[in-house]
Amino acid sequence: MYRVVLFLLSLLPVTALAQTDGDKTAGGGSADANRFAVVATDSSAVRHQVLLETTMGDVVVELYNETPKHRDNFLKLVREGYYDGNLWHRVIAQFMIQTGDSTTRHAGLGTAVGDYDPGYTLPAEIVFPKYFHKKGALAAAREGDTTNPERRSSGSQFYIVVGQVFTPGGLDRVQDRLNAQTDGKVQLTPEIREYYQLRGGTPHLDSQYTVFGEVVKGMDVVSDIDFVETDGNDRPLQDVRIVKAVVIK
Repeated sequence: MYRVVLFLLSLLPVTALAQTDGDKTAGGGSADANRFAVVATDSSAVRHQVLLETTMGDVVVELYNETPKHRDNFLKLVREGYYDGNLWHRVIAQFMIQTGDSTTRHAGLGTAVGDYDPGYTLPAEIVFPKYFHKKGALAAAREGDTTNPERRSSGSQFYIVVGQVFTPGGLDRVQDRLNAQTDGKVQLTPEIREYYQLRGGTPHLDSQYTVFGEVVKGMDVVSDIDFVETDGNDRPLQDVRIVKAVVIK
């Protein structure tokens, strides 16, 4: 089961939701967002962009060149039409939205879905702290550490982070858990902590999953999807789909 771990978020106090009315992209256009340009987006090479046309609006994601295996695999699947018609099959408010199971094209309402991928995995390309689980991050789903200690990614399933804004105390608790999990090897830098306090995300996932891109347009659409009603399996009660995915750059 390609599930992104949620458990920690329910334990942490937050000051506000990550989405604001004026925020239309993951990077944003405000002075606060621009302050983090070096941390979040630092690449001189041209980056590919993919348009995700969904039943709730358009989302554009930009792919990182520092994660070439994930970038190239994603572009290949998009060009093959793999994602066309796929459901956003797992949606958790203030956390993330997940897709990439091609069998969901014809899944009946209420059917449990989300176990399928193309039959291969990708080696982890975790580029932390340069790329972290900020609001709008595009990342690969994967099996858990028990069966997948190398943290290899699903060949097709991915998620987009919505997350929450964190208090300093909440981030301290995240850091304590990361210290326990990684023997202190994963540290949230002051810049990353400030980002999570101002803009939000899912810091407990940092260095655990491969982040290979980010939303550059349509974060409001992602947030709208994130707040639809869902069933006990976190599947939306009314289907939300990727109508078509297109490489636009």
